[in-house]
Amino acid sequence: MHKLLNSLKVRIVISALLLILVLLPIIGITVNNAFESQINVAAKNQLKAYVYSVLAMAEVEDNQLQMPTHLLENQFNVIGSGLYALITKDSQLLWSSNSFLGLNTPINLPKPVTGRSTFDSILINDKPQLIYSFSVSFATSEQPFTMTLHIIKDQQEYLQQIKNFSNTLWTWLLILTALLVIVQLSWLLWTLKPLGQFSQELSAVEQGNSMQLSTHYPVELQKVAQQLNTLLQTEQNQRKRYRNALADLAHSLKTPLAVIQTQADLSETSTEQINRINQIIAYQLTRAQSAAGSAWHLGVNVDSIAVRLVRTLSKIYQHQNLTIEYHPNKQARFKGDEADLTEMLGNVLDNACKAAKTKVILTLTQQENQLCMSIEDDGEGIPSDKQQHIFERGIRADTYTQGHGIGLAIVRDLVDSYHGKLTVGQSASLGGAKFEFTFQQ
Repeated sequence: MHKLLNSLKVRIVISALLLILVLLPIIGITVNNAFESQINVAAKNQLKAYVYSVLAMAEVEDNQLQMPTHLLENQFNVIGSGLYALITKDSQLLWSSNSFLGLNTPINLPKPVTGRSTFDSILINDKPQLIYSFSVSFATSEQPFTMTLHIIKDQQEYLQQIKNFSNTLWTWLLILTALLVIVQLSWLLWTLKPLGQFSQELSAVEQGNSMQLSTHYPVELQKVAQQLNTLLQTEQNQRKRYRNALADLAHSLKTPLAVIQTQADLSETSTEQINRINQIIAYQLTRAQSAAGSAWHLGVNVDSIAVRLVRTLSKIYQHQNLTIEYHPNKQARFKGDEADLTEMLGNVLDNACKAAKTKVILTLTQQENQLCMSIEDDGEGIPSDKQQHIFERGIRADTYTQGHGIGLAIVRDLVDSYHGKLTVGQSASLGGAKFEFTFQQ
């Protein structure tokens, strides 16, 4: 998950989707609430209009309410029409419209003060109803006649309107969300396409299929591509100069050495050392040319080198009845020079063969961002008090008659140059020493 969230593309996509999935529901809820409020206002105004139409038909004579048999609004005359009119005085029912016949008078009807109105909802026969109540006072010769007119309308019609609007609204919002997601993803993929192309070209350079990046990128990436191309070109030029300088050095040394070799009075020891110097010069020159011929970013296949070393050392130590067990990983790659890898792995593997009694194990492990190489033997092992000192020049942790105690120091220097890690400990399976290389890829 952490790696996924580290992707710029994933972050942008998630941000865009969150914006859509949060903003549109908020808009939907806001519009739906606004429509519901508008429906309530419209219902209130409608019932208020009915109040005035009914009051226009009401008369008070001799302190008695007089109402016509039929009202102008026909729904008040039809039984169970859903529109009802009631008039109460001091919580007593004085009159009800024909449409209210057969229904129970609700308890605790609103009683606003004279000249005031209320708008609320009540239940009649367990059905929700809207009620608008208005209190008026008729002036008579005896005393004012105060009453409250209640206009009641079935709420089902308004609820159905709200439900229909809500269903339509959310249906279109879902369609709009789907369209926006498709458009947004298409737009993001088109916008981020140069990054994908950039990554592919970097992979091609890394695999050695290309030496340069193209510059057909948006303005923001052109500078990066140009700088990387400059870096790659500089690295190639440095390798070329490195190779030429070493070749010149080797030729410069060979001439005086050849002159020295022609001297007749040279001792056998001097001749041997001069030959050794020639061999070292030839080896280092070959190594330098090999290093200059391969770019740092390509890497080398570890398995092919390991197979070659195992085959060679098996022949060298065949008189010891030594078994070198190899656990390969075909995908393992070392991001560095082949000669350096051969020297590191070969040095430690050779030491393990010298120390082992019957068995050496070489194991390669390639994780996504890490290369691990472990070498174990069934020898005496390395005492814990010497494990931290065996990488120092001149310090030896064995009793071999060959070598000068600088092999592991060279290995350590090479490992450090690649920012790797070399650890030594005890093998859990064989009981001898265990050397483990770890390189971040």
